[in-house]
Amino acid sequence: MTRWLMPFAALAGSLVGGGTVYALGTRSSGEMVRTYLLAHPEVITEAMDQLRLRESGQAVAALRPMLEKPYASAIAGNPRGDVTVVEFFDYNCTYCRASLPTIARLIASDPKVRVVFRELPILAESSRTAARASMAAARQGKFTAFHDSLYAQGPVTDATIATAAKKAGVTLANLDERAADAEIGRNYALAGKLGLTGTPAWVIGNRVLSGAQPLDQLQAAIAEARAS
Repeated sequence: MTRWLMPFAALAGSLVGGGTVYALGTRSSGEMVRTYLLAHPEVITEAMDQLRLRESGQAVAALRPMLEKPYASAIAGNPRGDVTVVEFFDYNCTYCRASLPTIARLIASDPKVRVVFRELPILAESSRTAARASMAAARQGKFTAFHDSLYAQGPVTDATIATAAKKAGVTLANLDERAADAEIGRNYALAGKLGLTGTPAWVIGNRVLSGAQPLDQLQAAIAEARAS
């Protein structure tokens, strides 16, 4: 059975009666499934969505140790929290900037949540420059101060990066670009395995969420993770 037909096996059983799912390859049952799907094409979309959700959940479970291990001090909230929220972000991403107060409210409202930040510089070369500086801040134990300061500066430039670093007390001299680029490469690999296509992207429990999320959506995903 080809991969795209697998989600419809249960559907075939419901259409042609108990036990006949084993006869999915027969002409009569195949025609019945085809006729139903032509009349209800939305079922295909729903089935494929469910398949993608299941596969993404399996990918998250396999990658969880890597996903939830922060780079140096690139973490906020309760370091021993019972649920980890992973955010993939880009400093040039306006939706990532808009998510900053949402993360602050989430942490303030939930003393057991842990937030891990993963650099995913995809929008511009300045995104990579900012990511390198951010990881230098993380190695110096000043990630959050730099992170908040750079987002407050507006457009990302060499000047705003330098200003954010100065305000956060971060030294950018002798920046270890090789170590930073290795971490960025690992994040690219994780994003590829999770099927991420942009920022921000969130991983909570076995769920992957794309785009800026309202507080209640993040809280719902956290509650689901705690219940699982």
